Amino acid sequence: MSGQYETNIFVNCPFDADYRPIFDAILFAIYDCGFRPRCALEDEDSSQIRVHKIRDLIGTSQFAIHDISRVQMDAISGFPRFNMPLELGMFLGAKWFGAPPQDSKNCLILDTERYRFQQFLSDISGQDIRAHDDDPNRAVTQIRNWLNTFSQRRLPSARRIISRYEAFRKQWVKLARKLSVDEDEPTFRDVEELIYHWLDQNPLRGRRI
Repeated sequence: MSGQYETNIFVNCPFDADYRPIFDAILFAIYDCGFRPRCALEDEDSSQIRVHKIRDLIGTSQFAIHDISRVQMDAISGFPRFNMPLELGMFLGAKWFGAPPQDSKNCLILDTERYRFQQFLSDISGQDIRAHDDDPNRAVTQIRNWLNTFSQRRLPSARRIISRYEAFRKQWVKLARKLSVDEDEPTFRDVEELIYHWLDQNPLRGRRI
């Protein structure tokens, strides 16, 4: 677990099309800061029980990003989705009751507005909830600043990561076609491949980690 544990970031967020711009920006920011995102989408093994998969991902990740912003009623079911708060609770439980190195866990909790959570998840009052305002660039800034504080690494500025992400997005279609990836509906692994390829061709200069 040593080594991978310290660089894994469990990403707990919505996976719907409306959230996709923020999700892709989160993945890029994590990789550009020298970490690896982990989430339930990375493994398509349908034989594994989902909650067991989440448990394993949390267990192998020192860090996590939890976006609890999706609280509105689902248009089809008529109910809100509770997966994100559940996975946040699992992560906090691992931190509070786990033996080392689990007790070293640290997480960033995101919402659309900073204090909105008090209306639907007041038990996490006291946590430093950060707002992304439904803006991918704002999400990148929050992630970079959080990692810069808690990861003990020297990271590029948020402005630099955003600039690099914008350059990556401009080459998205070209890269997707080059790597034979569906440019409109890529899988998690497809997005990883696109980011890997772009970062390999555009390494950060002067990075000190």
